Amino acid sequence: MHFLPEAIDDYIVEHSAKEPELLAKLNRETNQKVLQPRMLSGHYQGRVLSLLSKMKSPKSILEIGTYTGYSALCLAEGLVEDGLLHTIDINEELVDFQKKYFEASVYKEQIKQYLGDALEIIPTIGEKFDLVFIDADKPNYPAYYEMIIGKMNKGGVILSDNVLWSGKVIETLNEEDESTKMLLKYNELLANDERLETVILPIRDGLTLSRVK
Repeated sequence: MHFLPEAIDDYIVEHSAKEPELLAKLNRETNQKVLQPRMLSGHYQGRVLSLLSKMKSPKSILEIGTYTGYSALCLAEGLVEDGLLHTIDINEELVDFQKKYFEASVYKEQIKQYLGDALEIIPTIGEKFDLVFIDADKPNYPAYYEMIIGKMNKGGVILSDNVLWSGKVIETLNEEDESTKMLLKYNELLANDERLETVILPIRDGLTLSRVK
C-alpha cells in the first residue's frame, strides 16, 4: 500500500541507494515463483533496513519471519565481522529458496536459519540481541515482543514491520479480525512501554523503530 502519492514514492526510490544485484535477483525470483510476493521487504525498505543495521553495527541480530531471505540479507550488511544473524521461519517450503541466496552472499557464514515456531525457538538462542526485526504472523506480535524484550542489549533496536496494516489500524475494528486487533494492542504496547523510545515510520506498510533505553 502506498501511503504517499505513487509519483512521490517512485521519486524517493529513484533517489535512494540502489538495490544490490543479488537482492534484485532474489526480488525477481520471489515475484515469479513464490506466493504473496508483497510480503517481500523490497528495494526501498531493504535499503532502509540495511542503513539502520549499518548505523547500529550489531553483533547479534534476530529476525522473526524470514520469508525468502531478502530482509535477512539486508540486515546482515551491518553486522560486525564476527557478528551473527539468527532468522526464523515456519514455512518449510521456503528453506531451500532462502539457503540458495544465503549461500550466494558474502554473509553465508554469518546467517543461521531456523525452521519452526519462533515462540519455541527464541528461548533456545542463548544470547542477547543488538537488533531484532519482527515480520511474521501478526497475532503473535505481542507475544514475540514479550519474549525478546528481556533478551535485548541496552541501546538495542527493535524493528517491527506492517504496523499500519494497510490503514486498518485507523478503521472501525472488525472483532473477528485477529491480526488488526493484535497489531493495535502491539502498537499501544510499544508506545507506552517506558523501557523504549519508539517512532512509527510511514514506510510501505508501516515500520516501527524502537530503541531500548
